[in-house]
Amino acid sequence: MTAVEAGVTVGFDLDMTLIDSRPGIAAVYRELAAETGVYIDVEAVVSRLGPPLEDELANWFPAERVVEMGNRYRALYPDFAISPTPLMPGAAEAIDAVRKAGGRVIVITAKFAANAALHLAHCGIVADELVGWAWADGKRDALHDHTASAYVGDYTADMIAARAVDGVVAVGVATGPCSDVELRAAGADVVLPDLLAFPAWFAEAKLFGHRPHSR
Repeated sequence: MTAVEAGVTVGFDLDMTLIDSRPGIAAVYRELAAETGVYIDVEAVVSRLGPPLEDELANWFPAERVVEMGNRYRALYPDFAISPTPLMPGAAEAIDAVRKAGGRVIVITAKFAANAALHLAHCGIVADELVGWAWADGKRDALHDHTASAYVGDYTADMIAARAVDGVVAVGVATGPCSDVELRAAGADVVLPDLLAFPAWFAEAKLFGHRPHSR
């Protein structure tokens, strides 16, 4: 039985899971700070990637300017963030592992979908589906709607979203701001050190119709 016949779809987070978005995001924040004259601790920002953009902007701008700054950030993003951003180690191999098994790949990210698509194109990643602007319950709903068998992410909220959908295996990767301990505490079924470890895990995971836990 192939992964397609078994209905296997693997979801991946984007930032710090498939791509190392720190250089690009840092470049956008530096440009935003230069334009506005507002101090932004860029190193602090890129050390805690994961939550929605507006949550971070609220640390630097008054509430009444957060929407405006979010729109400006997204407008700056294509020119400053795409070219400096590489794939995470093992990302291409992880995608290939799913595809070689006949499975489907869906990218589910809190990032603006148009900007996420630019990253995928730049890095040569082809997804069967891309869901942007999805965070917390949005990720949960996307996993449910696309009948995912597993979700791979670097943030505790990714694990919580995966655990909220019956039958989804929560796969943590310790490549972002959250530790192995934090990912497991949030409900990860397995934590990998990085995506280089994903193909071997996937080959042994037997996701075909697997239902790992009741909720």
